Amino acid sequence: MEFLSVYQKYIDNALIDANQGESPQGLYAPIDYLLSLGGKRLRPSLVLMACEAYGKAPDSALPAAKALEIFHNFTLMHDDIMDNAAMRRGEQTVHEKWNINTAILSGDAMLVQAYKCLDGYAPELFKSLTKLLSKTALEVCEGQQYDVDFESRTDVGIEEYLEMIRLKTAVLVGCAMQMGAEIGGASIEDAEQLYTFGEQLGIAFQLQDDYLDTFGDEASFGKRIGGDIAENKKTILVHLVFQNGTPEQCHKLNELLAQTPKDCTQKIIEVTQLFKDAAVDNATLKQVHFYTQKAFEALNKVNLSKEAKQRFVAFGEGLMLRTH
Repeated sequence: MEFLSVYQKYIDNALIDANQGESPQGLYAPIDYLLSLGGKRLRPSLVLMACEAYGKAPDSALPAAKALEIFHNFTLMHDDIMDNAAMRRGEQTVHEKWNINTAILSGDAMLVQAYKCLDGYAPELFKSLTKLLSKTALEVCEGQQYDVDFESRTDVGIEEYLEMIRLKTAVLVGCAMQMGAEIGGASIEDAEQLYTFGEQLGIAFQLQDDYLDTFGDEASFGKRIGGDIAENKKTILVHLVFQNGTPEQCHKLNELLAQTPKDCTQKIIEVTQLFKDAAVDNATLKQVHFYTQKAFEALNKVNLSKEAKQRFVAFGEGLMLRTH
């Protein structure tokens, strides 16, 4: 998907060192630091892509793309505090490099900056974009709280887990598609269908992440394989064992999840083998395929030419095949 790299570079140039001349630097330097760590830039790229699909230059959607990427990174800055995470994208997290108070305040400033990015749009479009961003932001917070709640619950089912990742991850992808479509001049019906396309792809994206964390290649995935197992995260793989596994497999998984060894190497090996024995690796890939197809069903309802839709199809298929 070479077209994505063009969007990503465009967004990088707009974001990196954007606050260099601002004062006080104690507030703004941590923002530039986090944004400079990169990332896939998938959400802002989708804003530009959706806008361009309706015939408008991506320049017109760049402020909204920046808003979404700044908002996304704001959530990461605060999530890292909540998770007590030391590393983000291979580098120190903001609260580790500076301190917790700085990370909280700079994160707050990022949320304000996200909304300020939308100031230049015409009144009606500004109203629609800010309303959508506010709805999405609240849903992301709801998803994060569900994720926290689930850590202390033993009765979480697959449907609850899927709703959590829809809120925490997928709605932001839907928001990106709808924002870009609205800026491009799409009809209300098209914008809503593209939101659904993005939302369903977002679910597939997170499920693929769950899969890759255990069955991916460490070199291309960019972080330690088995990290979710080491941290006892109840990903889709765990939920599928509890739903489809034998009583013996469920009991064994509970035993393994209760372990907190200093060296998790053996635990990761045993849980990974259990996942294979219960065939939840293939079951997870089927779930990824299912939600990707639901996304394509929504895309098929959009009033765009086959050629205009092809980039979205390539993007969705690329997510299913990705290794990182």
